[in-house]
Amino acid sequence: MADVEEDMTTTHEEFVKQALRDYESPLIGYAVTFLRDVERARDVVQDTFIRLYQQDVEKVRGGLKTWLFTVCRNRALDVIRKEKRVVALKEDEMAQVPSTRRTPAERADLEERVAQMRSGLERLSENQREVILLKFEQGLSYQEISEVTGLSDGNVGFLIHTGLKRLRGFLPDDLIENITPQTAQ
Repeated sequence: MADVEEDMTTTHEEFVKQALRDYESPLIGYAVTFLRDVERARDVVQDTFIRLYQQDVEKVRGGLKTWLFTVCRNRALDVIRKEKRVVALKEDEMAQVPSTRRTPAERADLEERVAQMRSGLERLSENQREVILLKFEQGLSYQEISEVTGLSDGNVGFLIHTGLKRLRGFLPDDLIENITPQTAQ
């Protein structure tokens, strides 16, 4: 009987470790969109994984990605409500994309494009920005976004469509030429 319990613990720990490897970075990026602070985002993600460790693996295994993003979102919103303030993320922190393969000119161009995209996203409603980031930055499906945000699939599609339409209105054409409602689905 002790061997069975040990196997379950090892399996449980391996499950959490694998989830941490697969989802820690995307969850931190997602939490930053709410908290605008990398350290607070890391705290939220750490809390998310603590909650995963406390969960019954079988209850979350089938929808792990959605479960993690939902818990992370709810925890980030709890932090915002508790602090009752939002700290603006320094633009240069978001624009820094480390790479040893890009020339300084390429890095500067990329940083400028990232800053333009972030600026454009900031002009969208909070719901539009969130669903667009979940779709294009995190790669979630409409169904997964619906489960994370509590919005209907139709509302998610509408928000993505109208958000992309608004982005097209104030971003350079070359920046969004590959992002269309058809590729969003």
